[in-house]
Amino acid sequence: MSASKLQESGEVRIAHTLHTKEDEFVFERRKTVFQSLQELKIYCSEDTVPNIALLGSGGGQRAMVGLLGSLVQLDKAGLLDCILYLSGVSGSTWCMASLYQEPDWSTKLETVKDQIIKRLTGPGVRWGNALAKLKKYYYGKDHFSLTDVWATMVKISRNFPQIEIVIEFEAGYSLTGAFVETSSFGSQFDNGSKKKLQDEMDMLYLQALCGSVLADGDEIRKFLWQKIKGETFCSVFMFVHCVFSSKDPNASHAENSYQVLMDLVDMNLAVLNGKDPSALDQSIRKTLNGKRKHMDFPTEKLNLTDKQAAKLCIKQYTKDMCHNLRSWFSFWPFDVWISICRCMVQWIWGRKYDFLQNMNDESIPSTLLKSETRDYEDTGLFMNSPYFSVLRKERNIDLIISLDFSDGDPFMTVREAAEMCEKLKIPFPEVNIPSEDVKKPKNFYVFKGTNTPTVIHIPLFNVVNCGDDIETWSNKYCTFQVPYSAEMITELMEVAGKNISNNREKLLEQIGAAVRQKGHN
Repeated sequence: MSASKLQESGEVRIAHTLHTKEDEFVFERRKTVFQSLQELKIYCSEDTVPNIALLGSGGGQRAMVGLLGSLVQLDKAGLLDCILYLSGVSGSTWCMASLYQEPDWSTKLETVKDQIIKRLTGPGVRWGNALAKLKKYYYGKDHFSLTDVWATMVKISRNFPQIEIVIEFEAGYSLTGAFVETSSFGSQFDNGSKKKLQDEMDMLYLQALCGSVLADGDEIRKFLWQKIKGETFCSVFMFVHCVFSSKDPNASHAENSYQVLMDLVDMNLAVLNGKDPSALDQSIRKTLNGKRKHMDFPTEKLNLTDKQAAKLCIKQYTKDMCHNLRSWFSFWPFDVWISICRCMVQWIWGRKYDFLQNMNDESIPSTLLKSETRDYEDTGLFMNSPYFSVLRKERNIDLIISLDFSDGDPFMTVREAAEMCEKLKIPFPEVNIPSEDVKKPKNFYVFKGTNTPTVIHIPLFNVVNCGDDIETWSNKYCTFQVPYSAEMITELMEVAGKNISNNREKLLEQIGAAVRQKGHN
């Protein structure tokens, strides 16, 4: 539960073992867990201390606030120090990142909670600061992507903390057993050795990388184009416009570039909405005024009834236009705007050097060895709860407490985990949910199996803490919406906290059962 630091080795590690620093942490943490169990009158030997993992699902701001409320209540219930691992995806990682500003956050959680709420409800970040961060990302790395843009937009829209200190641990592929120090993740490697250093990712970027659920779907593309146009291009242009005087030779270039990019964004939105973008192409031609080479938009090839073909058409046009614009408007910030448009049509998220490139190891899938780069997205797009991070065999987890903050089906994550584990032959209990519980979930489910970890599943909104108003609560706290008010944050934390306080005795019972089961093995 502390933000410990590791030493950088600069080498790739191939092994189905834990990092030595993790082993050391587990050894020390189990002492804390043992002491906590004694205080709760759950008696066991140090060898039979159960390895308990707490999972926070995705769910945007709802998950961030929900996990915070749950942790606060676990602390009040005297159960927080029973936890060995805390793992999250997407929105839950935003909460974890905020907590990790304080290395010993679990010893002063009430104070840390107040600080987080104050930041979330405080004044927004100035565009000048956000622009400076975007500039640093753009010029400071070999591969720029929409994740860099999302990081600065998250900073602006939700006032999440910018954390320059970095918590160093391993990043990699759990099932494959291939890892690299997080401080080296993104640097270029060749055959397992570091070849070219890239700046270490700050926590702001990690928040965006772990919370890039936007990296999926046409409706999300529309949302992001609008967001980029409304918040990034327009606001930044007003900022930049103040920099150029009317006599500055770059002033007219800046206005022309801005207009062309606005039209290019609107062309993409038009195609996504099934509308003819030809008039916008004419506007671009007028802005360029024939002084520069301009590619005509292939109107005759555009078939708006064939959505896939139309998207490919506008994609190629935008790529070609960005290529030409880069030679015409190569100064800041228009160079980064052009790159944003290029990343949008190619849908580039989380692009990093592949640290496994050119390694010679038969245990690693060949697809991971051949590519120079790989694109990384929010794990929530694959499975909206971090089961597989704690199901690594070497972590020997005895009890999983799953806090589910997902939108929609409150049992999707645990069902998907069971199905995937069956395919991969990973021990996991059978999951059976009564059909009537899907729309009216209870607040506590336990799944057990033979030689498997016990899984406790707790849906955020349920018949116990919400009564018959589950749908009302779900609609009030939807995944994509404006930042929550202080009142909404307090209310949601209380609802999430009830899932712990209402189930304290049941949690103690299952922790005791895990101790007894471990003693019998």
